[in-house]
Amino acid sequence: MRLNRGAVSGKNGLSLPGQYLRSILPTDLAQCNQANSFLQSGCWGSFKARFGWNARAFLADWGEWGTRPLLLIRRRLGPWFSFAYIPWGPELPEDFPVQDEARNQALKELAQALHAFLPANTAFIRFDPPWYTEGPETTRPPIHLPFSPAGADVQPADTVLVDLTGSEETILKKMKSKWRYNIQLAHRKGVLVRQAGEEELDRFYELLKETAKRDGIAIHGSEYYTTLFIHCRDYAEGQNGEGLDLRLYLAEHEGDFLAAVVVLFRGNTGVYLYGASSDQKRNLMAPYALQWKAMKDAQAQGCKVYDLFGIPPAEDPHHPMAGLYRFKTGFGGRIIHRPGSWDYTYRPLVRRVFNSLEALRKGLRTCKRKLRKGKH
Repeated sequence: MRLNRGAVSGKNGLSLPGQYLRSILPTDLAQCNQANSFLQSGCWGSFKARFGWNARAFLADWGEWGTRPLLLIRRRLGPWFSFAYIPWGPELPEDFPVQDEARNQALKELAQALHAFLPANTAFIRFDPPWYTEGPETTRPPIHLPFSPAGADVQPADTVLVDLTGSEETILKKMKSKWRYNIQLAHRKGVLVRQAGEEELDRFYELLKETAKRDGIAIHGSEYYTTLFIHCRDYAEGQNGEGLDLRLYLAEHEGDFLAAVVVLFRGNTGVYLYGASSDQKRNLMAPYALQWKAMKDAQAQGCKVYDLFGIPPAEDPHHPMAGLYRFKTGFGGRIIHRPGSWDYTYRPLVRRVFNSLEALRKGLRTCKRKLRKGKH
């Protein structure tokens, strides 16, 4: 094990002289089930391990503010190097100082400490910090040197959070009037929305491929989504998966499958993970009815928040995903902005090459989306 200057090696972890981080200790993945986000959960770590990632869990001691679990996943970059990634982490203790300087210092101390637990070929460690600012015109929270912005965000930095604590009438009143009308229209026109089983994932995937071709988005192979459902089901049946519920919803009309969503209920949050829609009968507004069904079921499961999981950073009619921004913000939720993906570099040259390729791929996808938008 390599030790950072000033760190003290314990039997299983490191004691640190940091301003905020006092120690870091390897632990079992199950400890990560205490995390707020599903992306920091033991379930997510063990799922990603089935697709080539190495998942590790730690307990980070933040001194007087308490201890929080941390999920780190790592994979190879070609034959010689690897990188580490902490999705939507670190989750700092609830009463940790909210000042940007304190959070940035904590992030730096964590990146330096984790270096001791990583293989020598690790080029960089990537973070998606979960803290956020709020409001449609608000900028993302700043992350400072020595961190560098990733070539592309891995997780959605900007999203909409719908409050589910009120009555159904209260939730509907917060939506734009056109959204309430579209929900009612779908039901009036006979759109059937139902929860489907894993045996109908092929129908979801056919719609997803159609959506990806239309909107120019990248998707996984079908086995990724099938494995996710199987893994979440098996995990929920175990002793550490209480409260975990992954669901598929389908919307159909007179035998035609019009739209589908995959939603995860965990703790007090429902998360809209994936969505797909057909080019047929778009005037029946099936996606609106799907989201409303998912929100109602999330509330029935005890969720307090429904995360629509990703929008463009601002309302911009020229953005290739401008329609997604309008659709999701119309449901009346709070718009929040996280910092996005940031790297702490251990091997500058390797990280720079990877970052350039990542930015190039992002640029090509954006160009394709703009071209498709221009054709419609």
